[in-house]
Amino acid sequence: MRYLLGVDDTDNLETRGTGHRVRQLAEFLNGLATPLGITRHQLLVAPQIPYTSHNSSACLYVKTDRADEVWEASRAFLSHESAPGSDAGLCMAAWDSVNVCALAFARRAKIAVLTMLEAEHTASGSGIRLEGLTGSGGGIIGALAAVGLHRAGNDGRYLWLPGLRELKGRYQVAEICTKGQVDRVCTLNHADLSPEIVVVVGEWIRPVLRDGKAILYVEEQNHEWHIISKDRIKSLSN
Repeated sequence: MRYLLGVDDTDNLETRGTGHRVRQLAEFLNGLATPLGITRHQLLVAPQIPYTSHNSSACLYVKTDRADEVWEASRAFLSHESAPGSDAGLCMAAWDSVNVCALAFARRAKIAVLTMLEAEHTASGSGIRLEGLTGSGGGIIGALAAVGLHRAGNDGRYLWLPGLRELKGRYQVAEICTKGQVDRVCTLNHADLSPEIVVVVGEWIRPVLRDGKAILYVEEQNHEWHIISKDRIKSLSN
């Protein structure tokens, strides 16, 4: 079965962010689950919301038939590895259990200040596992939001896909899709590039999650195809 693991607030100002920690979690779960992708999701930034740097959370998409073991292993890993002073939260949901209430909660987390109680009520009413692991446990809000935003399929960007981060330099579109597990390579006007076209992917390749697919946006510069700039990727995925 397919599951989504949402994680938030595992860091402090002196440590690597939650995205890095979730990549470590994916490796830690090797043997229990097959990681399929990790996405980053930007939530509301407001004075009332405590956050470390950007108020983003992450979602790990996995395939497993050992859900209980994955949950317990994830709890143990994050409880041990989350930074001092963090308020780590963990969420785990079967793909088909992310209902309209969870999706609505996730959308609201991008525009409104939400509470831990709202997150707990939403999760319990949806059959979704949710737990605060360190500090106040306030990361449950972002953890649940990450699960809902990934499931909705139109928010955030991929921090990791199997083979993606090894891609550096120039590749044909067909190679990008097969080696990096990218679903589409297209322009911002949604024109798909032919499989044989060569694209310069540079050092920071981050497909955007749109329509449930990993989409790499590109543009033509000086008669060559390049992925769009980091700033444009961020503006599209925040």
